[in-house]
Amino acid sequence: MDTRTELPRVRRQRGMSAAQLAALAGVSRQTIYAIEGGEYIPNTTLALQLARLLEVRVEDLFRLEGEVAPPPKPISVELLGDAARKGQAVQLCHVGKRLVGVAAVPQPMLPFADGVVVGVAGSRTPQRADIRVFPNDDPEGKRILVAGCDPGISLLAQPLAKAGGVEMIVAPSSSQRALEWLKEGSVHIAGTHLRDASTGEYNLAAIRRLFPKGGVKVVTFAIWEQGLVFAAGNPKNIRGAEDLARPGVSIVNREKGAGSRDLLDRELERAGVTARSVKGYDRIAHGHLPAALAVSLGEADCCVATRSAAQAFGLGFLPLATERYDLAIRRQFVKLPAVEALLDGLNRAALRRRLELLAGYDTSRTGEVRVT
Repeated sequence: MDTRTELPRVRRQRGMSAAQLAALAGVSRQTIYAIEGGEYIPNTTLALQLARLLEVRVEDLFRLEGEVAPPPKPISVELLGDAARKGQAVQLCHVGKRLVGVAAVPQPMLPFADGVVVGVAGSRTPQRADIRVFPNDDPEGKRILVAGCDPGISLLAQPLAKAGGVEMIVAPSSSQRALEWLKEGSVHIAGTHLRDASTGEYNLAAIRRLFPKGGVKVVTFAIWEQGLVFAAGNPKNIRGAEDLARPGVSIVNREKGAGSRDLLDRELERAGVTARSVKGYDRIAHGHLPAALAVSLGEADCCVATRSAAQAFGLGFLPLATERYDLAIRRQFVKLPAVEALLDGLNRAALRRRLELLAGYDTSRTGEVRVT
């Protein structure tokens, strides 16, 4: 009877490369690949050694063909984002030595995911959660975790997959939270559009506050417009921030630390409008697209978001600011093949054309290095 192996899945769950496992077991990397490919059946000594190194039982690694595999044991991961719930679909990515999980966002179909939450430990952020992982044959080093709020970043996914088989996982977050995750080592890249009040410069001041000793490469993704988003035809006749305090006008806001919220607060202050006089100021949407979606569904009359978010739902748009959206990358991740593929993609005309036509972005500065 033939033997089947779960070695590739278990090894990846432990965050161990084939070369690392081979070195620890005292065999060649080719031997590990041969075992994983079903071309070589290890002897008892090697099978026991592999099980000990991976902290599992031998039967967790090898079983006879036709045997029903037991459900995989949950593994503990660091979970980014809001409070997890049992049964939530999760995508996983290795960031340095960390295994990080991000909630898979549902589309009109069930989301692609690597596993589901089966238990949550505490309510602190980032949470620890137990994930039951599905068998996964994705190659190592081909995933990259990007945090931020730019809806246009998804346009990088297809070119990355075609060019180098790189899969990009996006953790939706405010700019401030994305930078904090980068500081903690929980993501490879953080997207940001935070304006410094004293200089009017975007992003660099916020990055230097968190990384006073440097160690971060900053590359421009695009220049976009942000403004007031409202129903097509502007039925509430919203012409500026002063109109948000009118009776019968409600908004949906962004979370603290979001560049959109900062812009709204500046515009309200300029118009002499207090936050408490704006209906819906404390109602939060986590992202440009969720905010625009609330407006499109009639759940709010207005929000502050990018022109691309307004375009996505056929909404009206009144520009308030032109902003630079940058990508901050920890120096230790810059040379990862997946990160290099992303940076290479920024310099390709095809991507820039997509950003211009689909998102309405200015790509004249795309790929420019701000800080190395």
